[in-house]
Amino acid sequence: MKKRILLSVLMILSVNAYAATFALPSNGDAVVGKTQWTQSRAGDNFSKLGRRYDVGYFELVEANPGIDPSLPKTNTLVVIPSKFIIPNVPRKGVVLNLAELRVYYFPSGENKVMTFPVGVGREGWDTPLGVTTITAKVVNPTWIPTENIRKWHLETLGNTLPAKVLPGPDNPMGGYALHLGFPTIRMHGTNDPTGIGRRSSSGCIRIWPEDVEELFSHVKVGTPVRVMNDPNKAGWLNNRLYLESHVPLEEKGGYNDLAPMRYDIHAVTAGRSVNIDWNAAERIARQQNGIAQVVGTVH
Repeated sequence: MKKRILLSVLMILSVNAYAATFALPSNGDAVVGKTQWTQSRAGDNFSKLGRRYDVGYFELVEANPGIDPSLPKTNTLVVIPSKFIIPNVPRKGVVLNLAELRVYYFPSGENKVMTFPVGVGREGWDTPLGVTTITAKVVNPTWIPTENIRKWHLETLGNTLPAKVLPGPDNPMGGYALHLGFPTIRMHGTNDPTGIGRRSSSGCIRIWPEDVEELFSHVKVGTPVRVMNDPNKAGWLNNRLYLESHVPLEEKGGYNDLAPMRYDIHAVTAGRSVNIDWNAAERIARQQNGIAQVVGTVH
C-alpha cells in the first residue's frame, strides 16, 4: 500500500515539461532537477515517454536496462533521468553535449538554464565539435539536401530526394531553423519525433517542435554555441560531489578506461579537501546509466 501511495505521488509530481528550466544555484553548484519515476501506459514506448517528460530516447534506455524500449509492459516502473549535471564549461549561450544527446541554454543576463534532448549525427555523419555561433534564424525553412545526403538516401534507402523541400509536414526541418557557423549544420525542428535522443541525423541537431520553438524565441543571432563530447560529468550540489556517466558515442578507450572519468572529477575538485569514493565512481562510470549519483563530500 505504501509503495502504491508513493508511486502515485511521484507520478503527480512528474508533469510534462518541455525545455525544462531551472534556476542556477547561486553558489556555483552544478546539479539541477530531480530524478523521477513513472508507470508505463498501454501502448507506451520510450519515444512517447521521452516526449512526455522531455528526456531523450537513449537517456531512457541507459537509465532502464532490461526494459523493452519499443513496448514496455503496462504499469512497468520507469526511471525518468531528469536530474542533470551542468557541463563543466562556460555557462554562456548554447552548450550541446553529444555524449548525452542534450542541449543546455543559458539565457543572457538571467540566472537560469534551459535543457532538452536532441538528435545528432548518426555514425559516419558526425555533428562537428567546437565553438561557433548562431548565424541566422529562419521560420518555416526550406530544406535543401546536399548532394552527399541525396546520394546516401538513394544508395542506402532507395529514396530519390528532391533538390529542395518546401515548408510543410514533409519538411524534416520542421517549423524553425537556427543556422550555425559550421557549414550545412543547423539546429532545427523535426517531423520525426522518434529521432530525438538518438544518433539520427546527417549532422544537424534535431529538436522536438515545442522545444525548438521555445529556444528560437530566446536566442539571438550571434549567440555562442559550444559542441562538446564528454560521456562523464562531475559537479557539486550542497557540498556533495555527483558523477553522471553516459555511453560514449564511440568507444575509444574500452570499457575499462576510467581515465576520462577521473580527469572530470579532478577538474571540479581542484583546491577542495574532498572525500571521494572511487569505488562508487568506477561503478558509475562502468554502469553508464546517465543518472547523477553522489561519489564524494567535502571534508
